[in-house]
Amino acid sequence: MKSTFKLATLRNAVALALFSVAVGVSAKPLVVCTEASPEGFDTALYTTAVTADASAETIFNRLVDFKPGTTDIQPALAESWEISEDGLNYTFHLRKGVKFHTTDYFKPTRDMNADDVVWSFQRQLNPDHPWHKQSAVGYPYFESMGFKELLKNVVKVDDSTVKFTLTRREAPFLADIAMAFASIYSAEYADQLLKANKTDELNSKPIGTGPFVFQRYAKDAQVRFKANPDYFRGKPPADALILAIATDSNVRLQKLKANECQIALYPKPDDIPGIKKDPSLKIDELQAMTTAYVAMNTSHKYMSDVRVRKAIDIAFDKEAYVSALFGPGNASVAVNPYPPTLLGYNNTLKNPAHDLDKARALLKEAGVPDGTVFTLYTRNGGGATNPNPVMGAQMMQADLAKVGIKLDIRVMEWGEMLKRAKSGEPDMVSAGWAGDNGDPDNFLTPNLSCEAAKNGENYARWCNQKFQTLIDQAREKTDPAERAALYEQAQAIFNQDQPWISMAHTKMFTAMRNNVEGYYISPLTTNNFATTQVK
Repeated sequence: MKSTFKLATLRNAVALALFSVAVGVSAKPLVVCTEASPEGFDTALYTTAVTADASAETIFNRLVDFKPGTTDIQPALAESWEISEDGLNYTFHLRKGVKFHTTDYFKPTRDMNADDVVWSFQRQLNPDHPWHKQSAVGYPYFESMGFKELLKNVVKVDDSTVKFTLTRREAPFLADIAMAFASIYSAEYADQLLKANKTDELNSKPIGTGPFVFQRYAKDAQVRFKANPDYFRGKPPADALILAIATDSNVRLQKLKANECQIALYPKPDDIPGIKKDPSLKIDELQAMTTAYVAMNTSHKYMSDVRVRKAIDIAFDKEAYVSALFGPGNASVAVNPYPPTLLGYNNTLKNPAHDLDKARALLKEAGVPDGTVFTLYTRNGGGATNPNPVMGAQMMQADLAKVGIKLDIRVMEWGEMLKRAKSGEPDMVSAGWAGDNGDPDNFLTPNLSCEAAKNGENYARWCNQKFQTLIDQAREKTDPAERAALYEQAQAIFNQDQPWISMAHTKMFTAMRNNVEGYYISPLTTNNFATTQVK
């Protein structure tokens, strides 16, 4: 009798499992193999894509966002908005019924409203705000984008209306506030943490309105989320999302092939042909808005001399670098700080020829002793703008040795490298940038402005007032032709002063299992899995 019962129970369980598979109910979470650990989850404190993927794209929303796979603005937490004729006032009408996450550490008592929007911006804007000084790193994106000077005020009109007053016209304003730093936080949760003297938990126990609810994080291992059943766009089809951290792209690919993850971000370009031949896998690809570059710290000895920076630029064989790291057709050698698909790209500028003799002459003229050592910081693992950081650094090391410069390569974890680069420690840092909003200002202001030089986001510590004036003027213009002309002039100054070695504009690849549906590769290089599922 017992044996019969057990057999029947087993048969029922098998039948139920088969039925679940047949109707598309997934017993497994969506596992995404990603390339680095997030720096934290208080997304206003950080600028990196990997951190945005784990926070802004999963936990939070903004007033507006981008249509999946595009740079087109669409309503999000704001259903609609009006812009005054002079372009200085933006009035946003908030979506009603949007709920903040409920967790074991926070139970919201109300829906998202104007108080939350005002809190999220005033925290970064107002030095007297009770949360303003809680950040040890400031608000790097808000500050680098010049929002301290741009925003005159952000005020609540009523529970469902917020008014932004600007100090000047800002052509990319709507695109700017679709970015991660403009995410909307729960003012109620922030008040709870402040009263309990637990303000650091905003970065480790986040609360938002986004498609996924944070569960737990093991550094260098994984971040785990569950689907938000109350998400205003509908519950995500994946019941759980796991970001599995694997710095080595080879490891990510092997995990994908073994179905230990269903999506693998940033495969190496030379692995793409093999992935395309595998019947169980597929590839999404597009020409991303990216620039790989090496920033040269203009505040350091010798590096402050433009002749030294020019010498390093022409001593390094960029053509060979792009060919070796990316392969044919997967990247183009960069000239300017942003790719040619964006407004105002200066087509008249060209890279100088690779010239070792001229490089030696410039270094001698600048008084750089033979055998001078410069440090180059680079990351372990690899990402969209640098698939093989160590190999690239070694190629530069070999080229610079030919002109009498010794390159001290220091390889470190992504977050650690960024922290040291922001503090101004290295002579050079191998970095990359992916556009966050489709506007050229997003490449220039966060990375090359004088304000960004002060807060460390500008790793070159380069501040040129002529360049600054041009990009400031370009932000205020609404006519595309006028903006384009100003950006062309700004790029000419950038190339004249050479704060970077502009390396490459790259394609972006995402590898996945064949049964993955609803994933949209983004030209902004962010990854959002709100509509992604494993069939």
